[in-house]
Amino acid sequence: MTSSTSPNPSAPHSQSEEDSASSGSPTGPVPVVAPTRRDEVARAGSELIGGPLGRRALLGASWWTPVRVIALVAIGMFALGMVQKLPCYNGAWFYGSSSQYIHACYSDIPHLFAGRGFADGLVPYFDKLSGDMEYLEYPVLTGVFMEVASWVVPDGGSIQHREQIYWLANAGMLMVCAVVIAVCVTRTHRRRPWDGLLVALAPAFALTATINWDLLAIALTAAAMLMWSRGRAAAFGVLLGLATAAKLYPVLLLGPLFVLCLRAGRWRQFLAAAAGTAGAWLVVNLPVMLLAPDGWKKFYTFSEERGVDFGSFWLVLQQQLQDRGRDALGTETVNTLATLLMALACVGIAALALTAPRRPRFAQLALLVVAAFILTNKVYSPQYVLWLIPLAALARPRWRDFLVWQACEVVYFLGIWLYLAYTTSGDKHHGLPQEGYQLAILVHLLGTLYLCAVVVRDILMPERDLVRMDGSDDPSGGVLDRAPDAFALGRAAHPPRHAAPTVESGTYVAWGAQPAALRESSP
Repeated sequence: MTSSTSPNPSAPHSQSEEDSASSGSPTGPVPVVAPTRRDEVARAGSELIGGPLGRRALLGASWWTPVRVIALVAIGMFALGMVQKLPCYNGAWFYGSSSQYIHACYSDIPHLFAGRGFADGLVPYFDKLSGDMEYLEYPVLTGVFMEVASWVVPDGGSIQHREQIYWLANAGMLMVCAVVIAVCVTRTHRRRPWDGLLVALAPAFALTATINWDLLAIALTAAAMLMWSRGRAAAFGVLLGLATAAKLYPVLLLGPLFVLCLRAGRWRQFLAAAAGTAGAWLVVNLPVMLLAPDGWKKFYTFSEERGVDFGSFWLVLQQQLQDRGRDALGTETVNTLATLLMALACVGIAALALTAPRRPRFAQLALLVVAAFILTNKVYSPQYVLWLIPLAALARPRWRDFLVWQACEVVYFLGIWLYLAYTTSGDKHHGLPQEGYQLAILVHLLGTLYLCAVVVRDILMPERDLVRMDGSDDPSGGVLDRAPDAFALGRAAHPPRHAAPTVESGTYVAWGAQPAALRESSP
């Protein structure tokens, strides 16, 4: 660990080349971090394609840039995920109650084509549905996405054929979202573009990408984080507002951003981001809110009234209570307890952000907040892992930890379908019994907690943060990158003497070693 005081980032630097190289400024060289030189798992895996990057490699001299390579890998992995759904596409979605679960290829998309009125040409939110679900239970922008996909489905033919076409149309649109996510992650950390491979090669990404429509909100969130890393607060807010109009969780990112801007004193940028988020969300929602209020609010009322569901620790608790002959918790009780747990988690994350020895990176706090929301929620659907994958690649770009977590999620992916196969196969009991499914839930909860734990450790010990080891501060932080603290608590408010704030601008602590390219050029 090295420490030093530096002038205000907005003022001219005397060591412009060093600052631009370490911060990714376009005015100077941007040395790229090669994972095969720093990560043992990446180094071992590179043997499949010729071994680690050599010292004399001509970087940037080929058409195969990191962005292009990662985009193509993302397309290839997405296509493999589509192939994995082939048994269902060929019939398991349509015949037999347990076949789609036995083959682990279930998707909401074909079933909701008819179940939510798209097959009959009904307009989401405006036309009432028959059955228990009166209106479409998805946010407005996701409903628009679903409706656009239905436009390419022919009116004639069997319902099976039309559902197949609908799934293919959605898969094509979701593939575009997957590429956007991978490219945005690749470009967010300028010196670490190859971290985007964590997203492109994530097994759980390929397996769950076409279960639901989550990739739309994730793509908009990834694009928003890219904009914030470039210092474009208003654009970040607009994209985050659109993401929130597609799924509720993206608005959670305003929480960690508020705490980080509080510590750095960057209020103007936060207010611009918050205003952009609110404005974009209103532009999408207000017309439907005014013209079809009953249909618009269905998503929110359904989320509140929905009972404990698959994947959550609440389900394990409920099943354990029932097995012991005790009454299960009511939905209102679970809602209250889940809200309290989430509030406590947010308070803990805020305290961590304000007392850490160095202000945490934006991606680190974003991961912790979204993970806390998922872990405390009354449902943890298998596709929710998609929310965390881009954040994990930015917050903890270490292949070992990432693959440990992904292995846990693959176990759960198989576990939920085998459990549903068991419950829908009658006396045959093909699949996984309740006890086995509870174990699968615990495995994927522990995997998510493990990922959070290593991120918290990096926050408490910044010298172990892989992103900061090359001298960087917060590449995804935009105006927060290298900004001095304006407010902190605990030990962070009283740094040691060798890192005492100057009168002019405060303290900047440079964690990690100086970049190799700069060391070689130093006298």
